[in-house]
Amino acid sequence: MGRRLADQVVVVTGASQGIGRETALRLGASGAAVVVAARNETALRELATEIERLGGRAESVVADVADHRQVERIGAVALARFGRVDTWVNNAAVSIYGTVEQVDPPEMERLVQVNLLGLMYGSKVAATLMKDTGGGTIINVGSALSDRAIPLQAAYVGSKHGVAGFSEALRLELKQEDTQIDVVVILPSSINTPLFDFARSKLGVQPMPVPPVYAPAVVAEAICHAAEHGGREIVVGGSGKLLMMAQRLSPSLLDRYMLQGNRAFEQQKTDRPDDRRDNLFEASTGPGSTTGQFGTGSRHASWYTRHLELHPARKRASAIALLVGLAALIRRIGR
Repeated sequence: MGRRLADQVVVVTGASQGIGRETALRLGASGAAVVVAARNETALRELATEIERLGGRAESVVADVADHRQVERIGAVALARFGRVDTWVNNAAVSIYGTVEQVDPPEMERLVQVNLLGLMYGSKVAATLMKDTGGGTIINVGSALSDRAIPLQAAYVGSKHGVAGFSEALRLELKQEDTQIDVVVILPSSINTPLFDFARSKLGVQPMPVPPVYAPAVVAEAICHAAEHGGREIVVGGSGKLLMMAQRLSPSLLDRYMLQGNRAFEQQKTDRPDDRRDNLFEASTGPGSTTGQFGTGSRHASWYTRHLELHPARKRASAIALLVGLAALIRRIGR
């Protein structure tokens, strides 16, 4: 959209932990006014103080995004304190690990309410506010799993597929109305966040992200870029892009790879017993954190994302060059 972060008012949901918290801190350091929302009041209060220490302005709202009225209140607080909303980041999410048979219907329902309906509510409130002030950017945090499923996270995967579909439909509606509102979907690879610490596990052990793992700052960089420049989709992490490309080339071959030696199942399990702690129905407690327990060896930058995904022209040129190269190779093999 071309508006500097320092001149923006940004709403971030799911801000008490992980990607949301890291993004809010980065926005604060850029001088933005940030409205942070989550269920953990202690973590939000601490985050707001830190944002102001970094040079930004902050307002915190304790809210559960699964409740439409509470999401409306986030927008109302932003409007009352700062007069408008330029960017709205729908980031709140919960997770459940287990087979479909192991997960109870109320657990499935709750996950979809937070991960998908909460994002829909946030997008609806944001679009209404932005139409009144001349435009803005809605940023919806999906996942590489918005494009390709893995086992043991069926409900989560379903919600993230929904994020991609909902965002595409919303984008078309807003473009047809010429609202000057961008809808950007962020598609992170595995990220070292507390999501895994607070996931509900049916595995008997604590879950873990499928390696390789990236630091939350890599996603925050992409979100802040989208807030300034708009866009359509940003894949965070080359491993996520490889997964999505493999899905397009041969889903059945990817199935076999994941099932070989139970690879996709075992890669999601730690050797630590489940601590029975989760934030599915109750808020996390205590101070928030940007990172989880999987920082050893995590990547603090993504060359692919920084140099291609954040520059669509380069990305298109690279794709064309790759297609030309493949065509030449096929023709050569044919001869």
